[in-house]
Amino acid sequence: MATKSKLTINVEYFALRFMCMVVNAIPYSKAMRIAEWLGAFLVNRVGLHRKRTEARIRSVFPEKSDAEVRRIAIGSLVNLLKNIIEMIRAPKLTREWMDKHVKDGLEYKKKLQSYVDEGRGVVIMVPHSGNWYMAAWSMAKYGLPLFAIAAKQRNPKITAWMNKMYLDIEVLERDERDTLVKIKRNLQSGRAFAILPDLRVMKKDVEVDFLNGKANVSRAGAMFAIKCSCPIVVAIMSREGDKHVFNHLATLRPEGKTAEELMKETLSLLDSEIKKRPEDWFWYNKRWILEPVKE
Repeated sequence: MATKSKLTINVEYFALRFMCMVVNAIPYSKAMRIAEWLGAFLVNRVGLHRKRTEARIRSVFPEKSDAEVRRIAIGSLVNLLKNIIEMIRAPKLTREWMDKHVKDGLEYKKKLQSYVDEGRGVVIMVPHSGNWYMAAWSMAKYGLPLFAIAAKQRNPKITAWMNKMYLDIEVLERDERDTLVKIKRNLQSGRAFAILPDLRVMKKDVEVDFLNGKANVSRAGAMFAIKCSCPIVVAIMSREGDKHVFNHLATLRPEGKTAEELMKETLSLLDSEIKKRPEDWFWYNKRWILEPVKE
């Protein structure tokens, strides 16, 4: 990974902190309304990645009209902007805030805790849909012993800022030499491992049918579930107005299954749900999941 100059690092970090100051000064409900206006403006007037994004949407929904495709594109960008606002405000997200904005969050935490209490840990797979960060923040705020992995940013100051936003979640650096050992140790000690299974991996791994195409996904999460004999929870956090709602899709048990079978089952479940609420899905992902993988 190429390093940035000291000037670039400081300018980027200053811009980030200035944006944080502005966002935190605006009441939450008003910030959400601004995100809705800004998302529509950026798609309709500025045309931000509109051609590429709408082409992706049409490849999955060829039957939808141009107006429906545009609505999904706007909804997806609005959702992303709302996620950014909530990440900036993350240090202020108390348990009382979760009670107000996460529907039945404590009840879902108890469900996940029941798997943790089996003593073998649990792998929680949540896709880039709705606010995937909120799924982890809320469960950690309710006391679930949660950990995750994250990649370093090119700007070390932004990496440090993002690590603070994870709140009560232990974050392991993706490329550290002992990360895999730490993941296995944490699961075996009875903790919950939150992972995003839908990012395209650069090397060929498990090919799955997804969004009317082929996706190449990592089997890592499933492998940990098999090695630690722990269940895989597949869930999506959706938005309903300004509330966040857990949609529990399935609890998969690894006994008698291969990692490839578990990943195909997981992505099949996510595929069905994303197609039901496509405006919640992250269509703007730079590394598009359906792009062919180079040999």
